[in-house]
Amino acid sequence: MTSTTVPVIFDLDGTLVDPAGGITEGIASALRELGLPVPAPELLDSMIGPKLSDALLNVAQVPADRLDEVIRRYRAFYAETGIAQSRLYPGIRELLESFAEAGLPVSVATQKPQTIARTVLAHHGIDGFFQGIHGSADDESAVDGVPLGKTEIIAAALKDLDTQHALMVGDRAQDVSGAIANGLDCIGVAWGFAPDGELENAGAFTVVASTAELVRTIERLQAIHAAAMSEVTNDGNV
Repeated sequence: MTSTTVPVIFDLDGTLVDPAGGITEGIASALRELGLPVPAPELLDSMIGPKLSDALLNVAQVPADRLDEVIRRYRAFYAETGIAQSRLYPGIRELLESFAEAGLPVSVATQKPQTIARTVLAHHGIDGFFQGIHGSADDESAVDGVPLGKTEIIAAALKDLDTQHALMVGDRAQDVSGAIANGLDCIGVAWGFAPDGELENAGAFTVVASTAELVRTIERLQAIHAAAMSEVTNDGNV
């Protein structure tokens, strides 16, 4: 990695992979099995991205004493059925291949449990593109002492990349806020699950509508970073 190469950290669901109903159907199935109310479809969609336990408590209004059982049933459904329902968004494989050819380091930062994230990426044959895959623990508590939260997971990805400079790409507000908390620009993707205006209001650098536009934006930010690094080097030589 050169001094002007800025790694890219990607969110998973809604950014690289379309869950295609695997997440929402899994949540609905778990709730129905336990006789709990199932939220409307738009509310189920809003649960994709945030920490699952928080979404179940705050959106689905799952009683705290039933949370563990809902998550257990959801995980069983997702492992058996949900992963197979997911698909890569158009252009993602080609984007990752081009970055690999260019020697651009990439990583994943997701609030999905880390083991499941690796399984999903391996299912689609793209796990080998990433220098690091970071998520929450299987019990959603912590990974190597890192507490849950997008800010901390992005920080872990930065540490693994051995850099303080990177670009974040994501589809929800927590991707943007987690990036900003780590001093990073975040490029929002319009093909994910954010309601209109969420990414812009959260402070995304910009929101793109295609992988081609995403590549152009990353190249533009790479050029800005290269110019900034050049100025720092020149100042240092004065």
